[in-house]
Amino acid sequence: MRSHPLARRIILAPTLAVVLALTVAACSSSSSTSASTSTSSSSAPAASSSAPSSAAASSPSTGGSSAAVAQITANWEAFFDGKTSAAKKITLLQNGEKFASVINAQAGSSIATGAGAKVTAVVVNSATSATVSYGITLNGASALPNQTGTAVYQDGVWKVGDVSFCDLLKLENGGTAPSVCSSAG
Repeated sequence: MRSHPLARRIILAPTLAVVLALTVAACSSSSSTSASTSTSSSSAPAASSSAPSSAAASSPSTGGSSAAVAQITANWEAFFDGKTSAAKKITLLQNGEKFASVINAQAGSSIATGAGAKVTAVVVNSATSATVSYGITLNGASALPNQTGTAVYQDGVWKVGDVSFCDLLKLENGGTAPSVCSSAG
């Protein structure tokens, strides 16, 4: 089956706009806080997405530690939250200092204030890596659902993996990631 090029463009245009908002959101956006995880634990994440935890309540562990899941959820959503400062976002991104110019450049965007992320599941794979299922929102509505990324435990904090951030930057830039992404991961 062949798809019509015009139909593809009509579908692709809003998606690219969402990706742009999504990437900008990584630097300055709003989001809702979610307690959804892959575990059935009744533990709740940090109370406020604008004040994410900066360290796990206990050391990271495998198997879905509720403390690790809560921190990953809070920090992932805070990274995409428009109320979170660019300086804080840099601390919530793996190797964030390398991305400071990108984050600071996007922080002033007006679109960014309407974008966010909602974590739907977290699977802690090891003491330093977790898989995060999430969706990107725009003005509270789902814009880019069913995304998967990686959280990493670095310097005592669960952070958004720089490869995940670069994947979003690549989407924003029509398939080309910024040069800073060449050293990601």
